Amino acid sequence: MGISEFETKRIESITSKFVESRRPPAHVRSQVDLSFRVSDQSVEIFEIRPQWNDPNVRNEEPVAKATYVKSRKVWSVFWMMSDLKWHKYTPCPEVKFLEDFIVIIDEDKKSCFWG
Repeated sequence: MGISEFETKRIESITSKFVESRRPPAHVRSQVDLSFRVSDQSVEIFEIRPQWNDPNVRNEEPVAKATYVKSRKVWSVFWMMSDLKWHKYTPCPEVKFLEDFIVIIDEDKKSCFWG
């Protein structure tokens, strides 16, 4: 069973505020932008860029992901390594609240999320 509709709306609100604070200026958003999606028990933040050889094609580049583990009431924190697979963020693999996930990726102390 996924996250409730009420909780999904709360997650979308928290994540939307963060993404809006990190989005690039409007005049460069056609070249790079930031967005998110909530799917099942996960929230994923990603960059959107045009494909190098076809600017009409948009590619998503993952930044960070958090998955809610209902049985333990924690969020697992992931980052994407160069092998293009999600890996637990070892400095802090789990957080109690989604807001803590947002703080971790915003601070990016190990330069895993924003480079």
